[in-house]
Amino acid sequence: MIKDKRPYHILVIEDNTGDFTLIEEYLEEQIESPVIYQASSFKKAQVFLSAPPTELDAILLDLSLPDKNGENLINEIITLSGNIPIVVLTGFSDISFGVKSISLGVSDYLLKDDLTPVLLYKNIIYNIERKKISLELEASEKRYSDLFHLNPLPMWVYSVEDLRFLDVNEAACLHYGFNKDEFLAMTIRDIRPEEDLHLLEAALEEARLQVPLVQPSSSGVFRHLKKNKEIIYVEIRGSNLIYNEKNARLILANDITDRRNYIETIKAQNIQLKEIAWMQSHVLRAPLAKMLSVVDLLKDFEHSDKEKDELIAHLHDFALEMDKIVKDISQKTNFLEKNVPESDS
Repeated sequence: MIKDKRPYHILVIEDNTGDFTLIEEYLEEQIESPVIYQASSFKKAQVFLSAPPTELDAILLDLSLPDKNGENLINEIITLSGNIPIVVLTGFSDISFGVKSISLGVSDYLLKDDLTPVLLYKNIIYNIERKKISLELEASEKRYSDLFHLNPLPMWVYSVEDLRFLDVNEAACLHYGFNKDEFLAMTIRDIRPEEDLHLLEAALEEARLQVPLVQPSSSGVFRHLKKNKEIIYVEIRGSNLIYNEKNARLILANDITDRRNYIETIKAQNIQLKEIAWMQSHVLRAPLAKMLSVVDLLKDFEHSDKEKDELIAHLHDFALEMDKIVKDISQKTNFLEKNVPESDS
């Protein structure tokens, strides 16, 4: 028989010498070099677990110790063991409590009378791996929770079925003005202007066509309503997911109101700049052409004093017309300079 060569470190909390010896023999039959520690009382287990010589892989726990037993014993050992998987060893008379011990937080339980080397070994390996997977899952959930709750942008999860908010992060509460309880009593319709609800329905219909966890995201720009009735423009990115066994969508909302206003102001200014350019190239050119024509008449022909006075009067009128146009251009230019928006970047 091939033995497991991995260096397992196992603490057996057992006051019965015969039972401990049997467990030790079973482990050595399946594992090449197990490191097995014994604590024959709760007090000794407490001292050992407060500063173990090395990291333990598993704990085998007898439910009846001379100084503590039952539920109190389990709770104390769980507190001391941290993330180490605990397998309870029980007799037939305690089988009902052995089942209950699972709900208290132990990894598994075994009947002492049913123990075999293979059963004990497989149970320990199984619970070590299950604990490892459980810890990885907890770490993954913690990373998701941090990404969600600590994200500086508003995020929320809503139910696909009834559109109710299932969870929101702090950024959403701060940005929209609702507290978490208020959000959870609302649906996503409540943060849309009434006249935009048809746009929401169209977006929801498109989202329903996506397959959960397969098509990861969708986006668009929509108008949202804050608690103070202020309307903002937000860029939405959403993903389908299963949340607490419900079909749901995870949403990230980026407020682009300032950016949009900046762009709209730039567009308006560009229109005004085109108008100024048109005035310079067309409107101003008309009186200037007239002035040049009058100058040519004064230069190339003999005129009476009366005709000269009329031509000079025309020049004066054309000059006043040009001056008015130049002033209009100057006013428009000054207005643009005073209203140049600051970029939100």
